[in-house]
Amino acid sequence: MELAWYWTALIAFVIVQFLLISASVLVYAERKVSGYMQNRPGPNRVGPFGFLQPFADVVKLVFKENIVPVLANPFVHSLAPMLMVVIAMGAGALIPFAHNVVIADMDVSVLVLLALTSISVYGVTLAGWSSNSKYSLLGGLRSSAQMISYELSMGLAVLSVVLIAGSLSLTEIVEDQAGGWGLLGWNIFRNPIGAILFIVTAFAETNRAPFDLPEAEQELVGGYHTEYSGMKFGMFFLAEYVNFFIASFVIVTLFFGGYMLPFESVLLGAFPALVDSLWLTVLQLGTILVKAGFFAFVFIWVRWTLPRFKYTQLMTLGWKYLLPIALANMLLVALGVALLS
Repeated sequence: MELAWYWTALIAFVIVQFLLISASVLVYAERKVSGYMQNRPGPNRVGPFGFLQPFADVVKLVFKENIVPVLANPFVHSLAPMLMVVIAMGAGALIPFAHNVVIADMDVSVLVLLALTSISVYGVTLAGWSSNSKYSLLGGLRSSAQMISYELSMGLAVLSVVLIAGSLSLTEIVEDQAGGWGLLGWNIFRNPIGAILFIVTAFAETNRAPFDLPEAEQELVGGYHTEYSGMKFGMFFLAEYVNFFIASFVIVTLFFGGYMLPFESVLLGAFPALVDSLWLTVLQLGTILVKAGFFAFVFIWVRWTLPRFKYTQLMTLGWKYLLPIALANMLLVALGVALLS
C-alpha cells in the first residue's frame, strides 16, 4: 500500500530526528559501557547520571573555532563531513521499521543500500585528501582500501540473503523470514555463515574497532579527521554513530527477522484483531528497536574488548579468508535454493 506524500514526509522527519537523538544516546551508552568495563564511573556530572553529557559536547563543538589549514582545499574540506552525514541519514530511508513504516520502499532497496555504502568511502577519502596533511591522507587511503576490500564480502553475504528471499526489497526479505517457522525462519538460522560474514564486514565498513585503522590515533593522530575541528568534526562523529546504528538495523533486517515479533504468526492467529492495527505497528517498532539496540551494544562491546588489527592482518582477513568463504557460502546457498525450489 502506497502512503500519501504527507505521511511519507512525516515518517521521514520522525526518523531523521530519531537518528539524531539516537546518536547522542549511543555516545552516552558507549561512555557508560566503557566505564563499566574499565571499572570507572563514566559521565556522571552533567544532568542526572551524566545523561546530558552528549548534549553538552554538542554545545562545546558549536562554539569551537572552525580551523581550516592554509594549504587545504576549503570547498572539499567542508563538503566531506556533510557528505558523510547525508549518506548516513539517507540509508535510514531504506530501513523498514514496521509494516508500511518505511520512507522509500523500493523493489531494489538492497542495491541502493549497497550503493550508499560504497559512496560513503568518498567522504573519508575526500577529507583525507583535502586536509593537505600526511596523517589525514594516510587515513583516507587506508579507509578506501579497507572499504573496497570488505565490500566484496559484504555484497556476497547480502547476495546469499537475496537468493533465499528471491527479492531485492528489504521489506520482502523481512516478510520472507516470517513463514510458519517462528524464530527458525530467520536468516540467522537459514544462512548462519552469511550472517557472521555480514556482521564482521559491517564492523569494517563502519570503521569501528577492531577495524578502525583509518583513525588509528596511536599511528595517525586522528586519521582522516586530524585537521577538523568544531562542528565539522562533530559531523564526522555524528555520521560514525548513525552509521553503526543503521548497520545494526540492517543486520536485524537481513538476518534477525527485522520488525517481525518472535512467533508473530502465532500471535496474530491468537489475536486476529491485531492484524493491520496500530498496536501491531507499535509492537513491531519496539521489536526492531530492541533488536537493533542489542547489536549497537555489541558494536560498543567489541570496541572495548578487542585490540586493533595491524594493517597486514586487516587485508589478509578480508582477501584470504572472508572473500573465499563468502564465495563458497553464496554457491552453497544458490545450490540449496535450486534443489529445494
